[in-house]
Amino acid sequence: MNTLTETKVRLFASAKSWVEGEALRQLYAAAELEGVRLAVGFPDLHPGKGGPVGAAFVAEGMIHPCLIGGDIGCGMALFKTELVQRDIQLNRWADLRFDLEHLWEDDVGEVLAESDLQSTEFDGALGTLGGGNHFAELQMVDEVLEPRAFKRFGLGKQQLAVLVHSGSRGLGESILRSYVEEHQASGMDAESFAAASYLRDHDEAVRWAKTNRALIARRFVEALGTQVESLWDGCHNNITRREFEGEVVWVHRRGAVATEGEPVMIPGSRGSLSYLVKPIGDGESHAWSLAHGAGRKWARSETRLRMRERFGIHQLTQTPLGGRVICGQRDLLYEEAPAAYKNIEDVVRDLVDAGLVSVIATFRPLLTYKTRAFLR
Repeated sequence: MNTLTETKVRLFASAKSWVEGEALRQLYAAAELEGVRLAVGFPDLHPGKGGPVGAAFVAEGMIHPCLIGGDIGCGMALFKTELVQRDIQLNRWADLRFDLEHLWEDDVGEVLAESDLQSTEFDGALGTLGGGNHFAELQMVDEVLEPRAFKRFGLGKQQLAVLVHSGSRGLGESILRSYVEEHQASGMDAESFAAASYLRDHDEAVRWAKTNRALIARRFVEALGTQVESLWDGCHNNITRREFEGEVVWVHRRGAVATEGEPVMIPGSRGSLSYLVKPIGDGESHAWSLAHGAGRKWARSETRLRMRERFGIHQLTQTPLGGRVICGQRDLLYEEAPAAYKNIEDVVRDLVDAGLVSVIATFRPLLTYKTRAFLR
């Protein structure tokens, strides 16, 4: 562990998980916000719009909506399917439509009611992936390192799983926009009426995002002729209230997954393994949070230029691990190339060496879905 300061800022990253200077500047700047008593950066730390991604912050008496950004509730969820490894048919599955970028044609109202969600102008986006680094991915178990913990997790070694990364789509962004219009980028007293109003909307967006991931998984596997059962859902962008040593603190996460002692998934890029890990330690030192993935190494514009010079489209739709990638948008295919991300093995190793996690199992990507839009 590289500790930048003893009490205010901590960075859990080795030299292998190179962290950009701008990300560190943003981490320090966020640590100076009113009420923030701890700022934690993880090995996937990288610069973000308005604040660092791959970080968690503990504040007393204040909440800072701009710290977590507009995709409130964004996160990942893992589901088990009824498919097993002998069922794998990648050539056939890669030709299926899936259509996760298109509106769901069934009754959204029923899903909203089941999840106790209000109808909004964003109902039509429910069950859709969105862009950027969002995905739905079919995975197989690669290696089990802690058999007992893996058995308790509830997934068979031969069972295929689905990992979904998505958020609250336009709903979270609208909530942040409304907040900024009234309060600019400043934080607010956690006990104020304005904070209560924001947190009410925030919690709705978090539930909406979780429901969205579940519906995406359902749509994804329906095309494969199977069903899913949720094993885990982890939020990356949120504010949570926590009582600690008789005090109330507010944990802000942006690109950091919450930990409560249960196993969590830390995915790599579409061309690398994902890790099921068990959080260990007291949680307080790392803001009850962990890295949410590999983290970007290059900005999107830089990645497009680099990848066009080095790879053809066919090379990026088939991974070194034998998986397939469905992404019909040329720029997005380049922007999300595995080389744009840090080495997930280094990220996880940093967490292990810092005493934050132990690895339960690894997962290999089989089919990663981004969008079916035609290449131009």
